[in-house]
Amino acid sequence: MAPQPLTELEIAECLSGLPGWTVRDDRLERGYTLAGHLPAVALLTHVAAVQEELNHHAELTVTYNRLHIAVNTHSVGGRVTELDVQLARRIEEIAPAHGVRS
Repeated sequence: MAPQPLTELEIAECLSGLPGWTVRDDRLERGYTLAGHLPAVALLTHVAAVQEELNHHAELTVTYNRLHIAVNTHSVGGRVTELDVQLARRIEEIAPAHGVRS
């Protein structure tokens, strides 16, 4: 079944279980601060592996010790879908092992 855009209420419900994640410009977004550049890149690499597993990819930006993630589903016009929420949940599962500060 093709992904469907989530309603604002559905997104709000999902965000209640994803601390630190927000919606801006029809994208789920979150920034992480790490101890330095190498830990930030290590988290980026781990996120990239999860993205490959899910076959769903976010915009990832590293600036020294920070990783910023923004994701939506292009096949539904750049809206937030359950695929985006699944990716965000998986990222939340792996981030603590990288020593995120926020």
